[in-house]
Order: sequence, then structure tokens, then C-alpha cells
Amino acid sequence: MHPDDLLAALRGRRILAIVRGNDPDAALDAVLALFASGIDLVEVSLTTAGALDVLERARTALGPYAALGAGTLVTAADARAAASAGAAFAVTPGLTEAVGEAQSLGMPVLAGAVTPTEVASAWTEGATAVKLFPGSLGGPGYLKALRDPFPDIPFVPVGGVDAAAARDFLAVGALAVGVGGPLVGTAASLGGDTAGLAARAAAFRSLAEEFPCPTS
Repeated sequence: MHPDDLLAALRGRRILAIVRGNDPDAALDAVLALFASGIDLVEVSLTTAGALDVLERARTALGPYAALGAGTLVTAADARAAASAGAAFAVTPGLTEAVGEAQSLGMPVLAGAVTPTEVASAWTEGATAVKLFPGSLGGPGYLKALRDPFPDIPFVPVGGVDAAAARDFLAVGALAVGVGGPLVGTAASLGGDTAGLAARAAAFRSLAEEFPCPTS
């Protein structure tokens, strides 16, 4: 996946779904259900049970062009394993060694950062966008403050982002938001509930459509 393609996907979808759970089969079902529900930009966290197997099976089911990535990449080995499993992009919790390794493997990176120094470092190291993590730490007001010195950096807040927070983050200029539990619920875990996933997906898609796409 080219970095410009990841930016276009974030700009166009505005919602990055984050799948993590304790059962590989349930996690796979959740990924496929999200794509079927129109949430077609999805990250599978490596903290998910059998995450690499989930990525491989999802890639086979969805085809080579689906915007399917791997998250919580910490080590260079994580990046290599994710690439081998079919991840098209990488997401890290911070400025880990996975950032450079993922780029060397051709995966654009959504690199985690929270302080101005970390944001600047992530951008200097070639991040395609900055994952503001945890987004709940400073909230939309903090993102608004960060955008003053960094107006050209695309930010994607992640962590504690429910529907209300998503709306507020998008309103102050987030390129997109990463949403886990408030969207996926328990669908990725053994015995989890998948019944409401389509309805939640529709609600988040409708929310994203309330905001015009930013230029950066």
C-alpha cells in the first residue's frame, strides 16, 4: 500500500476500525462483518489471539486491495510478521522500532505519539499520519492545540474514542479517528455479540459523513 493510498483511505472513510479480541474465529468474523457493513478500513491488533492467522485469513477472504492493517506493532519482528501475514499498513502505539522496519517493508505507518516532541519525531521518521494516543488523555482540545504548530500533519486520535468523542475530534480537524470497543463491541471475542455490529457501523459511517474531508 502506498502512503498516499492510506491517506486517501483515512480521508475518505474517516473511521479506522480496531479489532482486538480473545478468539481468532470471532475476530475474523468481526473483520469481515465490518467490511460488509461499509467500514472498510480495519486494523487487527497484534494483541488479538491468533492475530497473524486472522490477518492471513482476512486477506484471503477480502482480496489483495482491501485496506487491512496490523496494529500494536512494537518490534521489528512484529512488522515483518505483519507484512508476511498480509497487512497493508502498520499502526504502532509509539515511536517503536517497528516504525522504520514497516517502512522498509513497504508498509505506510500510522505512528503513535502524544507530546509535541513525539509528534515531530514521528513526522521526521516518515510516518504517513500520527496516531494521537491515547486520544482520551487530552481530548479534542489537545488535538486542536497541537494543530496550531503542526497544521500540515494528519492526526488520527485513538484510545477512548466513542461516538461523541469521534464527532468532537473530527470537528477540530482530525483526519480520521480510530475506534475499537464502541464500534466492535465484544464481536471479536469468544461468545461475543455480533448482532449490533452492523447498526453501530452504520451509525459511525453516518457520523463521519457529517464532516467535510479535511485537506491535510
